[in-house]
Amino acid sequence: MAHETVDREEQQLDDAGVWTTTEDGERVPDYDATFPTINEGEVVHGTVVRVDKDEVLVDIGYKSEGVIPVAELSIRRSVNPADEVSVGDEIDALVLTKEDAEGRLILSKKRARFEIAWKAIEQAAESGEPVNGRVIEVVKGGLILDLGVRGFLPASLVDIRRVQDLDEFLGQELRCKVIELNRSRNNVVLSRRAVLEDERKEMRQAILDRLNPGDVVDGQISNIVDFGAFVDLDGMDGLIHISELSWSHVNHPSEVLEIGQDVKVKVLDIDRERQRISLGLKQTQSDPWQQVLGSYQEGDVVEGKVTKVVTFGAFVEIMPGVEGLVHISELAQHHVENPREVVSQGDLVSAKIVEVDAERRRLSLSLKRVEGGGVQERAEDSEVVEGTPNLDLSEEVFPESAAPAEAGLEPPFAEETAPEAPAIEEAGPETPVTEGAPAESIGPEETGPEAGTPAAEVGPEPEGADASIEADQVAPEEQGPGDSEGEPPAPPEPAE
Repeated sequence: MAHETVDREEQQLDDAGVWTTTEDGERVPDYDATFPTINEGEVVHGTVVRVDKDEVLVDIGYKSEGVIPVAELSIRRSVNPADEVSVGDEIDALVLTKEDAEGRLILSKKRARFEIAWKAIEQAAESGEPVNGRVIEVVKGGLILDLGVRGFLPASLVDIRRVQDLDEFLGQELRCKVIELNRSRNNVVLSRRAVLEDERKEMRQAILDRLNPGDVVDGQISNIVDFGAFVDLDGMDGLIHISELSWSHVNHPSEVLEIGQDVKVKVLDIDRERQRISLGLKQTQSDPWQQVLGSYQEGDVVEGKVTKVVTFGAFVEIMPGVEGLVHISELAQHHVENPREVVSQGDLVSAKIVEVDAERRRLSLSLKRVEGGGVQERAEDSEVVEGTPNLDLSEEVFPESAAPAEAGLEPPFAEETAPEAPAIEEAGPETPVTEGAPAESIGPEETGPEAGTPAAEVGPEPEGADASIEADQVAPEEQGPGDSEGEPPAPPEPAE
């Protein structure tokens, strides 16, 4: 009976592969059969039994414990083994070498994760499902995520809006979509923005269903561009075009708004197919044009500031947000070739309202119809147009006491003057000679000491000669008295 029991046990051992028969027919234990079969490049499962500063020992059920060097623990650089694993942890490792020069089994934890991660990433890229990874580095242009593989998340794809400080994401676990995959180069490019947009798609649709043109809603400025500003409407962005920012002219949206500013806007239009919302900011503010219609009418004289000078006239702002046009024909009584001859940007002017077009919201103004001229104050940076005369007739050239009107004389620029040298030399530079005037009409106060030549003796001026006598052509010591007080006027600056 005992013999049958032994035979039965031996049969069970044979079935288990524990025993083997040698060439001599001797039965001996087969120790190798008790160990799992492993191959290099294979991923095995084991338990951490010891953690040192430069390596980790793992029991995988093999005849010897496997060794994971610190460089093979993680894709992170310069890691502490104790931060990666602890004794008792069950991990996967890839067999690098079954037996090195010292007979050790060399394993790699990071390469096992790499192989497993690549399979998961490839499946996610095919299905479009997102993957999770923790941010381990902030690099130039984006973030590095630990997916078991180093994945790169560009800064422009971190969020729906541009992120100013990427450091705030360090250590966070992010959910991203795989948008580019290259196994030969170990290159994985991710997009968190794609995930956020998918999550907000339903939210955007709900917003579109809730809003209608004409609604006034609250929002926050999310971005500013040259052509307008984007407003975050609790999950969806709407655009305020630059023309809808203010009733007055705006050169750039940054003059009116700043990122992060809370605003109240009006819904102007909704494109539900393209999921776009057009907004207006000025529509939530009082319309200055209504104030114009209630306060002004044709014929009123208003004061304003020149905001722009164009070839056909000038625009004048009479109140914030309201500009009127002064046509070039309404700038001055005389013919104007260039509006800049009369006004410059920044000038303060008085203008008469010629026409108010309420339907087209247009205002026509006139400077020439204002008594005394339209320009009240020149801008400090006004430019002098080349070719425009600048007489600069100061008090030094024409003193008040020598004004022709006070002396009872005709205008100082006569068409004829005496050609005789003695009369010219002794006559004051400001002494007018009127064609056909009798000699006795010129008083002694207005003539030189030797004056008294009858007007009949004054012949016509040679054709082409200047109608006025330049003061620098007469020697100062020979000039006669220039006014009723007997004091000669200061000569003008010599012409260059």
